Amino acid sequence: QVQLVESGGGLVQPGGSLRLSCAASRSIFSSIYGMGWYRQAPGKERELVATITPGSSTNYADSVKGRFAISRDGAKNTVYLQMNSLKPEDTAVYYCTINARTWGEQGRQDYWGQGTQVTVSS
Repeated sequence: QVQLVESGGGLVQPGGSLRLSCAASRSIFSSIYGMGWYRQAPGKERELVATITPGSSTNYADSVKGRFAISRDGAKNTVYLQMNSLKPEDTAVYYCTINARTWGEQGRQDYWGQGTQVTVSS
């Protein structure tokens, strides 16, 4: 059962832009709290890219500040990552994550998307 559906990755030239989306199934999640994006480049550990709270407060890795923007649409249970001025070092698999409660459960857990490849190359 797919819980988070990511889209928007691909190949882009340096300086280009991409927009990632991650939709959380309403049939699974009753409440969504924090949302965010992480990335993992080959041979490296997974690292934080950006997070957003239910009140839309944001936090960014220093490496993406001023170039990336995270946003969320509560009505659509979706988090976005607008990536501008992309660099080759942004090449990685990007994962969305949410902290959420499922229907019928009282506790909150972290859930992860399947990942989407972003390649920045000329």
